[in-house]
Amino acid sequence: MSGPRSRRRAALAPLAAAALAVALGACNTVGPNYRLPKQALVNAPLANAPLDGAGDGSSLVSHGAVPANWWRLYDDPVLDGLVQLALQSNTDLRVAAANLARSRAALDVANAQGGFSGGFAGGAQRAQESAEQYLLTEKLPVVNEGAFNINVSYEFDLFGKLKRGVEAARADTDAVKAAGDLARITVVADVVRAYVESCSAAEELEIAKQSLALQQQRVSLSRRLRDAGRGSQTDVTTGTTQVRTLAADIPRFEGRRKVAQYQLAALLARAPAELPPAALACQRLPRLSQPIPVGDGIALLRRRPDVREAERKLAASTARVGVAIGDMYPSVSFGASVGTTGIFGDLFSPTTNRWSFGPLISWTFPANGQRARVREAEAATGGALAQFDGVVLNALRETQSSLATYAADTQRADALRTAYQSARDSADETHRLYAAGRESFISDLDATRTLTSVHAQVAAAEGQVAADQVRLFLALGGGWDGETVAGAEGGASSASGASGTSVPAAAPVPASAAAR
Repeated sequence: MSGPRSRRRAALAPLAAAALAVALGACNTVGPNYRLPKQALVNAPLANAPLDGAGDGSSLVSHGAVPANWWRLYDDPVLDGLVQLALQSNTDLRVAAANLARSRAALDVANAQGGFSGGFAGGAQRAQESAEQYLLTEKLPVVNEGAFNINVSYEFDLFGKLKRGVEAARADTDAVKAAGDLARITVVADVVRAYVESCSAAEELEIAKQSLALQQQRVSLSRRLRDAGRGSQTDVTTGTTQVRTLAADIPRFEGRRKVAQYQLAALLARAPAELPPAALACQRLPRLSQPIPVGDGIALLRRRPDVREAERKLAASTARVGVAIGDMYPSVSFGASVGTTGIFGDLFSPTTNRWSFGPLISWTFPANGQRARVREAEAATGGALAQFDGVVLNALRETQSSLATYAADTQRADALRTAYQSARDSADETHRLYAAGRESFISDLDATRTLTSVHAQVAAAEGQVAADQVRLFLALGGGWDGETVAGAEGGASSASGASGTSVPAAAPVPASAAAR
């Protein structure tokens, strides 16, 4: 009786070990859980206050939400078409899409770790075995040999190492997705900026040609007055010098326009000659028909993709602390194998069949190096939190600086437009007096020079204001705020998504690594 009982106990021992492993695996997950830090700058008053420059009663901005398609505020069909072409063919966006596909594949790899796995191996050969290998003196006959084996195993995530690995991979994927959003808003802003620069250069070129034509008229008049004995050759020479000076500016504006068109073509991944004719022919700046909606600091940080990317990198770094800690604990799996090995004709007979099952425990000693890797992961998490804080500060700085620059340049453009009206009135009056012989040529030349100079400054200032608008929209995050920020409150998501929650973009996105 003792013999059969001993055999039953021996057979049940592996099953008991496996049951113990399952019970242990259900009660522990090593490493820190991902939590929102109270000390993160995204929770500080400076990140939750209204944006400086947005609440001073200015008519330039409003507190409305930044629209998803902000470039449509220009009401320019040509610009709308260029943006759509860029979103379809830009090479940076293709890179971002490839990076996201790669990251999602890495997440699938992480999800596939642990759990059930299996394999099959088989082969046949004609062989002459070594007799001495079996301590024999006679030569063994040549035989046909074969071996076939099927094995299955189940790895228990006893301490949550694999779960933390999935959390890290999921957070990495979210970060790559946010980086793709950042690439999108950057490409859109670059397209609008290049289009604005092309139109601005064309407008300044037209003004330069008008100023040149005006000065040429003045020179023609001075020649007629010289021929009539009322002027001098000096007046003609001085006027001609001014004409040549104005003509020298024209190639500069033509070059700026070409460079902007080349930039636009590169963003659209096509040759400059293949740009839409309407884009090449633009000669007037696109103008906004309403104040720029800027929202507030909270909305800004929810919307900015670089803030979401930094937060997700922090989540991934926090999860990797758990992965490093999990490496210090044993790895437990349960496996079974069945097969047959022997002379080919005897395969699958009782004398060649074999089977086995039981647990496998793997534990590496000593753990000094692994403890150092845990400290390394913890330090990386601290660095990720600092980087997250830095991105928050930079987002606020960029936006507030863009608001201040936009307001200042708009005031300057308004002042120059007023100055242009005065310069035009003065130039017209001085020229009438000069033609009537009541004012000197120098006075007429100075008035004309002032008029052309102020006119050029107005065009340049308006181009700068248009560029400031694009820069402000980029700093605001461009309106790509429809995404969900994964992780945060409630812990990071597990492989099945049951152990964490998602924080929508309408909630703050700070993060930290809580103490284990």
